[in-house]
Parts: sequence; structure tokens; C-alpha cells
Amino acid sequence: MKTDVIQIDNLGNGFREAVEETKKAAEFQGLTAKQALHLQLFAEEMLSMAHSVTGEMKAAFWIESEDKAFDLHMTTQTVMDKEKRYLLISSSTAKKHEAASSFLGKLRDAIERAMASDVERTYFDLPEALRSDVGGVAKDQEWDRLERSVLLKLADDVKIAIRGKEVHLTVSKKFA
Repeated sequence: MKTDVIQIDNLGNGFREAVEETKKAAEFQGLTAKQALHLQLFAEEMLSMAHSVTGEMKAAFWIESEDKAFDLHMTTQTVMDKEKRYLLISSSTAKKHEAASSFLGKLRDAIERAMASDVERTYFDLPEALRSDVGGVAKDQEWDRLERSVLLKLADDVKIAIRGKEVHLTVSKKFA
């Protein structure tokens, strides 16, 4: 079974519909309440992770299922840089780029990696008096990987494929 394809944007349009479509798919396949909540969590976390990494969201989301095996799919467009590429690929279970499996795929991947731009950042040194006023600033400026850890711990497989500006994220889970 394949669900309807839901379009999601930066304003959150489509997010609720994606969650509702996930609930319908869980009910259709006869999942328990706990299993349905896990599936819903996967959908929410994968959409949140994609938005936090890419910074923008114009995505298509759908679910494919057979019996109690589910594949949650999401594709989105982004301007790719080296940091985004690293964060996305490191979010997969195998820590590898799924679209770079054939010879041509590896060649395309090498060219895309070479063409990806470095991220330009400007750092400002805050005076000590202001640092104490700015609450909640993390010492580690690295991306919050909460979504990634939830997906990697609970899902059976997380795959990332990047082709040009398009990112395809697949989260797989087979319920017993």
C-alpha cells in the first residue's frame, strides 16, 4: 500500500496531514496503539530532522507498507553545502550515501562533493558580562541530534540519498 503524497512547506503546511496519513496507514495495517505511536514518532522526527538540517522545507512525504513493514519516504530540495551533506549522511544507519552505490553513482557523488561549498560563518566574541545574560547558549555549537538519535535507536534502517539538490530520506521499520 502507498499513501497519498503530502506536500510540506516551511510554514508547517502539510505537517498535520502527514501525521494524519501516518495514523491512517497504521490503522489500515492493524498496528497496536504503541506501534502506531512509534510510526507517528518516526514521521514527526524525520520531518523535523530534515527541516533542522536543510534549514528550509519544501518536501513530499509518503508511506509505503506491506503487512507490518513500513517505509517512510521524504524528498526535499536544498542548496547543498559540505556541512549539510555531512550531517545528512551521518544521520543514516550505515553512515553512507545510498545513491553512490554504482560506478556512475560514485562518480556523481565525487563530483558533487567537490562542487559543494564550504559554509561561511562569522563568529562574534561576546563579552563575559553578556554571556551570563544569554541563557541556554550551548557550549557545543554542533547541530542538535535528538531527531537522529530517536530514528537510529527505534527504526530498523535510515537511508539518505542525495542527487544534486534533492535529498531522499527513507526510514524503515518492520513491526512484529
